[in-house]
Amino acid sequence: MPHSSLFRSEEMSLIQLYIPQETAPYTVAELGELGLIQFRDLNPDVNAFQRAYVKEIRRLDEMERHLRFFAAQMAKSDIEIIGDATGARAKSATEIDELEEKIKEHERHITQMNDSYEKLQKRYLELTEARHVLQETAEFFEEAVSRQDDIRNSFDEPTAPLLEHQDLEQGEPIAFSNLNLGFVAGVISRAKMQTFERILWRALRGNLYLNYAEIDEPITDPETDEVLEKNVFIIFAHGRELINKIRKISESLGATLYKVDDNPDQRKKSLKEITDQIEDHNSVLLNTKNARRSELIKIAEDLSIWMTIVKKEKAIYHNMNLFIYDSNRKCLIAEGWCPTNDLDQIKQTLKAATDMLGSTVPSILNELATTKEPPTFHRTNKFTVGFQEIVDAYGVARYREVNPGLFTVITFPFLFAVMFGDCGHGVLILEMFFGGRYIILLMGLFSIYTGLIYNDMFSRTLKLFPSGFVWPLNQTGVIEARQAWHGTDNYLLFTNSYKMKMSIILGVIQMSFGIILTIYNYTYFKKTISIYAEFIPQMLFMQSIFGYLVFTIIYKWSIDWYEKDTEGNALRNSPPGLLNMLIYMFLQPGTVSETTLLIIALICIPWMLFVKPFILRQEYKKIRTQGYHNPQTDATRISTDEDNEYGGAVVAEEMLEIEEFDFGEIIVHQVIHTIEFCLGCISNTASYLRLWALSLAHAQLSVVLWDMTLKPTLHMKGVFGIIAFIIALTLWFCLTIGILLLMEGLSAFLHALRLHWVEFNGKFYEGTGRKFEPFSFEILLKREE
Repeated sequence: MPHSSLFRSEEMSLIQLYIPQETAPYTVAELGELGLIQFRDLNPDVNAFQRAYVKEIRRLDEMERHLRFFAAQMAKSDIEIIGDATGARAKSATEIDELEEKIKEHERHITQMNDSYEKLQKRYLELTEARHVLQETAEFFEEAVSRQDDIRNSFDEPTAPLLEHQDLEQGEPIAFSNLNLGFVAGVISRAKMQTFERILWRALRGNLYLNYAEIDEPITDPETDEVLEKNVFIIFAHGRELINKIRKISESLGATLYKVDDNPDQRKKSLKEITDQIEDHNSVLLNTKNARRSELIKIAEDLSIWMTIVKKEKAIYHNMNLFIYDSNRKCLIAEGWCPTNDLDQIKQTLKAATDMLGSTVPSILNELATTKEPPTFHRTNKFTVGFQEIVDAYGVARYREVNPGLFTVITFPFLFAVMFGDCGHGVLILEMFFGGRYIILLMGLFSIYTGLIYNDMFSRTLKLFPSGFVWPLNQTGVIEARQAWHGTDNYLLFTNSYKMKMSIILGVIQMSFGIILTIYNYTYFKKTISIYAEFIPQMLFMQSIFGYLVFTIIYKWSIDWYEKDTEGNALRNSPPGLLNMLIYMFLQPGTVSETTLLIIALICIPWMLFVKPFILRQEYKKIRTQGYHNPQTDATRISTDEDNEYGGAVVAEEMLEIEEFDFGEIIVHQVIHTIEFCLGCISNTASYLRLWALSLAHAQLSVVLWDMTLKPTLHMKGVFGIIAFIIALTLWFCLTIGILLLMEGLSAFLHALRLHWVEFNGKFYEGTGRKFEPFSFEILLKREE
């Protein structure tokens, strides 16, 4: 059995399954619970609507629609779904039929109650508005009686009172029929009231008397459940034409008109009847709402289980649509990829499914030989999955290619911490995000580690060890940054130089390690030529220039450039400038070693450029002389069986096409690859200076926050000093969280991401594979969530 490791993807096998038709749904369901097979589509030319199990999928879609309807009704009624779907498994055909009938029955009950409740709400709304109209119009009629002189009609005598021939002083009712004076009463949205009033005034040229009042009681729209604000209005006018025009204008603006009797006694009688009807409707509405809520609570107990079952059943039939049917064997034939290490587990699952159903015909598994490239599967756990996702976001590894995810577990949080090094900030990250993910956990731990190296905690120093920088020179101690340098005039110059050189060293080490990893790819894929034609010249080129630069940095650190002899004379010249040294190494090589390294670097360029293409061309000519030129490109691999209806071909698969050798294309590819590598060595090394830049920026921002907030309050005394310190501490903490942890942390995270994607992965990682996506109920349900 092959060894499982994160260093390379899992070894994959192409398997072929023969599943009896009567046991196929249950067997596929068990494979979905196992989640280890990625099925291939054996019907690529068949339309999705013409496949074998379209009818079953549509049926399950309808069931899922009903379940979503239940969920929406529960959300509307503030009912929580309380069922646990952890142990829900796919059901048999009979159980699915029973579930479908149960869901349809519940859906029918809920729909009926919703329709009834909506009709009752609409009637309740009408009754409520009618009640307000009768109540308010009673006041309007009284006001109209008291203000008769303001109401005029268009008689021949324009000065005649509109409400004449009435003994108003004795309180007699107004006889509108005798005067041919009509009125319109109703309800309209409060937002439209001003527009309504303006249109009426212009359309009727002022020949009307309008009065309105606001409805204080909240009115709910039964269709949208929105609370509406409405006004009651009544309009008096003379003449049938004007009344009809008022009605049309009111209806066009969405007003609801109600018939109101002009007899006060009749109005009181109508008001009493409507009030009684409202009370009856309230009782019926409450009973209907309680009945619907009880029905939904009953459904809520099983809804999550039903939803899980339906989703699993639908996924089963979707995958069965990828199979082909053998009518002679009465079985389904499936193909798929699975990890080689899990073949025994899959066989046991197939056997268990057969035994569970009591079938006499077992499912058969065959492992097929193939030339197709399998999907890539990295077996991860909850600790490594986050780091693997970072790599996969750049590109999925080719099958069995060296996986950067293994090294990213350490290098990613470490490079982040180089830019974010602070003990205090690392502790805050742990406290804030420990419950989040393991990436954040390691980022916090490494930040504490680098903070100890930088001797930095909230921009303050830690006196953990005696400093090796303190005079006298013969004193021994740990070389720990900042303890002696903190507060000195040349402190920034020291950290500037130190962190810049450290960034170069880390960058060259990581890029060199990336080049070394190409050996594992070349060895595994049997590309021996690439080892001699690419790896060796690349490594020589890298070390001749930038390896030499790292050597000079370490050498410069290890030498006491200001050492003097017994007479007080300097033993050495002043320390060299490394940047000038690197520039003059190309312009004016000063020593034999520099000249040798430069010659080696220059030789490596044509080495990378021409050696591989010409070796490949020589091998191609050798193959041609042996008679293997232009092999058949449409060869197929066929699993044959003389008794089936497919003419002996159960499964057919195209082999990888063997392309014709094109020397010009290979030269162009090698030129691009060589130029990219040579220029990339320079630009990528410079790119690692972001470690230096962000580290200094983080440290200086931390110092500024301390000096501008907490530091001025430390020497204050008394009550005022305590209050000032508390305010400053709050401000400092908020700015530390917002600027240093969130903004600076996100910046360092993105820069660490770029260093891995471009500078490190670019040296050995192609990332042109396709991810293994098995048929798994667990993955399916997570995506649905």
